[in-house]
Amino acid sequence: MLLQVLDYVGVAVFAITGGIVASRKQLDFIALLFFATLTGIGGGTLRDLLLGVPVFWVENEVYLLVCLVVSIFLWFFAHWVERLHKPLRWADAIGVSAYCVMGAAKAMTVGDTVLVAVLMGVATATFGGILRDTIAGEPSTIVKPEIYVSAAFAGAGGFVVLLHLGLPPAVSAAVAASLALVLRGGAIEFGWTLPGYRDKSNS
Repeated sequence: MLLQVLDYVGVAVFAITGGIVASRKQLDFIALLFFATLTGIGGGTLRDLLLGVPVFWVENEVYLLVCLVVSIFLWFFAHWVERLHKPLRWADAIGVSAYCVMGAAKAMTVGDTVLVAVLMGVATATFGGILRDTIAGEPSTIVKPEIYVSAAFAGAGGFVVLLHLGLPPAVSAAVAASLALVLRGGAIEFGWTLPGYRDKSNS
């Protein structure tokens, strides 16, 4: 039950970030609902389709209701949520940290390889946001210098490695999610980045 509630909260957090993008562009309610839903369930949808398992929100429509409730709330209070810029980014960071592990764990349960599990973790945590930014015509998080996708990769990879080292799933998940949160939190608070590619032809 606790994991289910946390799953709903994660979808809600991602849906809020999608709805905020729509509110900034002063779109109508249907467009806001579209962005909230796309961001909230996009990563998990891609994961389930690639894994060949039933899509989670088709089996449980509560996820769609969560996106609807978030959209209605934002229609009236988006201007208030906008003032919580850094807390909202931290909430998104928590969602990324949890979902990179949950995505990897779901891939492992259906018997996929380590590399596939890591990729599914990254996709679950980030694909909704990438879709949101692409459709909205905003710079995608994947091309920004600050650590974002890398944090999801570290979390998903860490979970898989710890699991194969024999640690209990709960401990592996907690440690891996904490690693992702620290990396993403460092990017939010201190502007952490990874070294970028440098053209060596003129060096």
